[in-house]
Amino acid sequence: MSKYRIAVIPGDGIGTEVTDSACKVLDAVSARFGHTFEYKTLLAGGCSIDAYGVALTPETLEECKKSDSVLLGAVGGPKWDDLPGSQRPERALLDLRGGLELFANLRPAILYRQLSSASPLKEENLKNGIDIMIVRELTGGLYFGDRGRRDGGNMPDGTPKGVEAYDTEAYSEAEIERIVRVGFELAMGRKKKLTSVDKANILESSRLWREVNERIAKEYPEVEYEYYYVDNASMQLVRRPGDFDVMVTTNMFGDILSDEAGMITGSIGMLPSASLGKPGTPGMYEPVHGSAPDIAGQDKANPCAAILSAAMMLRWSFGLTEEANCIEKAIEKTLENGYRTPDIAYTTDCIRVGTREMTARVIESIV
Repeated sequence: MSKYRIAVIPGDGIGTEVTDSACKVLDAVSARFGHTFEYKTLLAGGCSIDAYGVALTPETLEECKKSDSVLLGAVGGPKWDDLPGSQRPERALLDLRGGLELFANLRPAILYRQLSSASPLKEENLKNGIDIMIVRELTGGLYFGDRGRRDGGNMPDGTPKGVEAYDTEAYSEAEIERIVRVGFELAMGRKKKLTSVDKANILESSRLWREVNERIAKEYPEVEYEYYYVDNASMQLVRRPGDFDVMVTTNMFGDILSDEAGMITGSIGMLPSASLGKPGTPGMYEPVHGSAPDIAGQDKANPCAAILSAAMMLRWSFGLTEEANCIEKAIEKTLENGYRTPDIAYTTDCIRVGTREMTARVIESIV
């Protein structure tokens, strides 16, 4: 019997509901396979601001470091929108990623056959299905670069610019190499195809990104390697999503492209993610969706992304592949049986259910 310590950060809005669902599914897995999951509930995000004055306390970060893995719900909401950027709930995400040294974000985008009608794309664009793994660099680039405000000087005609804000993108060879290797290793276990996304025609950081990619690609001759400018990549994702396998890209580009990939699969309510660091350190798992405060507490949230994030945790942090497969098959069976939360209830013949019943149906397919 294996024992694992999981730091659970419900966060804000629907985060509390979906993490509760994920933990209940993990308990069902525990009962079936004989594992023990111990949960430590922690505050981060808006609720932590309300309780402690900061989005993430040093004590919470330390508890996460001592855990085997971290399960996160969602953070943020309009209640805290007027706070300065450095004090907003989303700061907790950056501090968790930086503090845990989570440099690789894995975001699978899969179009479930049962939800094909939910995709906004034409049927002809979906003939090859959608099964993409977006690998996003997570602790460098624009989101972690030097930033601030300063006197902007004058326009060419002498008119004062007023305040000027700036954000800096910087990447080192070492930062690029470690994320690129993650992408190539993933590609080796999938369809052996990797697409690198940059803006090398404009950005110096992207030119280094491409140089490192091309160097590492030579070490993986079995992998078909290609590169796209980010604007072209965003267009091709819509035009022929079935042609992509693994996509590796920078922090900001990955943030944007993964949301686009999520949209074309029908609902971000179905999309999990994993944030990983060095082997032996705790990973962080979270649904891609936000805190959705407008439906919080109404039993409307789709728990599938959080449940699938728990499955990713079993696979990537604990090495429990059979158990992860069990959860993923349970999700598919639940969809096959017609159960849908409001965000994916696109057809009249589906069975419309809430968060709690959707969770119960998934558990039913596990036990």
